[in-house]
Amino acid sequence: MRAIIHVDMDAFYASVEQRDNPSLRGKPVIVGGHAQRGVVVAASYEVRPFGVRSAMPMARAMKQAPHAIVVKPRFPAYAEASEAVFNIFERYTPLIEPLSLDEAFLDVTASVGLFGSPAEIARRIRKEIATELGLPASAGIANAKFVAKIASDLAKPNGQREVRSEETVAFLAGLPVSRLWGVGPKTEEALKHEGLETIGDVALKDSAWLDSRFGSSGRHLWELSHGIDARDVVPDRAARSVGAEDTFDEDLTGQEALRPHVHAQALRVARRLRRAGLKGRVIQLKLKFSDFTVVTRRTTLREATDDGQTLYRTALDLLERAHEGRALRLTGVSVLLDEEPPQLGLFPAAPPRSAKLNAVLDRIADRFGTKAITTADIAGADASDDGAHRSERPVDKPRR
Repeated sequence: MRAIIHVDMDAFYASVEQRDNPSLRGKPVIVGGHAQRGVVVAASYEVRPFGVRSAMPMARAMKQAPHAIVVKPRFPAYAEASEAVFNIFERYTPLIEPLSLDEAFLDVTASVGLFGSPAEIARRIRKEIATELGLPASAGIANAKFVAKIASDLAKPNGQREVRSEETVAFLAGLPVSRLWGVGPKTEEALKHEGLETIGDVALKDSAWLDSRFGSSGRHLWELSHGIDARDVVPDRAARSVGAEDTFDEDLTGQEALRPHVHAQALRVARRLRRAGLKGRVIQLKLKFSDFTVVTRRTTLREATDDGQTLYRTALDLLERAHEGRALRLTGVSVLLDEEPPQLGLFPAAPPRSAKLNAVLDRIADRFGTKAITTADIAGADASDDGAHRSERPVDKPRR
């Protein structure tokens, strides 16, 4: 029998902020951006009773919770915490399927003999996350991914719930049909039109009847309603690109204002490439204008690179050609990874002169943080922190 754990960090970004700033603990905290045009990135559990949720417009959130404390996102801190969380996962199983920075499926079927029951493994993981990282996490345990995900949702905050195989149908029966994996608003409406309000209602129907009403989805709905989900936990898939982008609090127009952001993005992407042992030749620049239109421009280098200054110079050239002086609300730099390794030459090429410098800078950043040493334009504009809302495209690499 498979043993699947779904671990989900509780209000992850807000919890990191509360951990790092004790004055925020127990307070209603919103991690978000500009009060008029930003969105809620995360909401602490203290502010959720006022109806504040992730992805809600900041303007609406502040109307509903005007007393809330707003904290600007610090994505490097969240990425660092996420890496530490996944390092704890790796103590128990190599079969880890990340869904985002703050949640993952773990297949611990083969780990039971070493670490105890699946529920005990979940308790140990959550305890280590709490004691070592100072962060709360919830977990769901089941023999199917779909059921484990629901169990962790219902265990929040800072709890865990196990659904044994023989309990699965009864556990699901009272839940609304919207909990079924893949059921969106339209399918939910169609199910309710047939009198199917709960998962239990679906389970009572014959699969042939469901097929006649919902076509090829009928069998899928019937299987899920009985807790049947044969999908495996799939370890990290190979990334096709690595990117970073910033949404600005206010539209930016001039090249002087934009360059530090593009520079910071290029350096972030390069650091993550080097950390993952990856390189790429295709450099892409993404621009979102004030009217929300998006354009991308790309170019291909002669040789693959992981050097931030090379990425910056290339992206800057793309910016100068595509900007046209229009107001921008977002810029992003990304590298498309080579799908096949480059053909080896007869004689090995000497490493570029920048390689040693980058290695030293990486060691400094790893020990003292990315702010310890940077370029003058980024430091002067503070582009890496308060001027924008940051988004990272994670590097999916095989974990240890």
